Amino acid sequence: MTEAEKLSKSPVSKKRKTLSPKPRWLKVQAPAGERFHHLKDLFKELNLATVCQEARCPNIGECWKGGTATIMLMGEVCTRGCRFCHVKSGNPAGLIDQQEPEKVGFALGQMGLDYVVLTSVDRDDIPDQGASHFGRTVEIIKENDPNLIVEVLTPDFQGKREFIDRIIQAKPEVIAQNVETVERLTKKVRDRRAGYWQTLGYLEYVKQQDPTRYTKTSIMLGLGETDVEVRQTLKDLRSVGCDVVTFGQYLQPSFKQLPVERFYSPEEFAAWQEEAESMGFLYVASGPLVRSSYKAGEFFMKGVIDKKRQQENEVK
Repeated sequence: MTEAEKLSKSPVSKKRKTLSPKPRWLKVQAPAGERFHHLKDLFKELNLATVCQEARCPNIGECWKGGTATIMLMGEVCTRGCRFCHVKSGNPAGLIDQQEPEKVGFALGQMGLDYVVLTSVDRDDIPDQGASHFGRTVEIIKENDPNLIVEVLTPDFQGKREFIDRIIQAKPEVIAQNVETVERLTKKVRDRRAGYWQTLGYLEYVKQQDPTRYTKTSIMLGLGETDVEVRQTLKDLRSVGCDVVTFGQYLQPSFKQLPVERFYSPEEFAAWQEEAESMGFLYVASGPLVRSSYKAGEFFMKGVIDKKRQQENEVK
């Protein structure tokens, strides 16, 4: 019986709702420090959203203290309603801050980073689902600092290739689209407009159009998947040339989202990392608190990209 099942049968749960109790390895210190509060105030002043805050990422204190943050473009309201996500769902009615790309460029200038991650809510209410806004943001960042490495975690754009092309044309070094879970659980976990094969098709198309772009995805564990299903997901990802995969523990953000079916131990995450690495992924990050945007992964990718740039310069 899983910890979630034990909790559901307990007398306490019949009296009041409680989230699944977390194992000791999932407990983190509350965010604090001068750097954290500076960034929090800066994002608030510029009216910029971060997935760190909106998705209640457990690593927010560690990452912000180190000067790393994931900027969330196109507002705080998502047009989709995935059952694992804490970001607000609704209809933004096509409203978008056209000056946001410039604001993001300014904010990054204040942070002094050499690697930035951009993500966004889904915006199915916009004709191109926000692809041009995403692309323009990347291009402005590159204009301001050509050496800044940009990773993007984009919507799936419902698989429409002309929108994916706009992202590729902007030339971020890393392009990510999260598969989130195994094929069987996709309809239960993700919005109906998302899809397991739709995400795989996105990642494959990027590699077909520009093999020099690194592709990346993320898998949440703890939603009821089996080892066989996780293994098949890894095989499917390698079949479309995915370079980087991250594993993290699913944590129920509030009572509105799906409950945790199982907590994986650090040793189990280490075993998945070893198996994924044996399949040929360029990089694998796996741990209870690992998320798609993860400092260690960014550090590794920076090393890979810097080495590639150096080799290209030597050829010139």
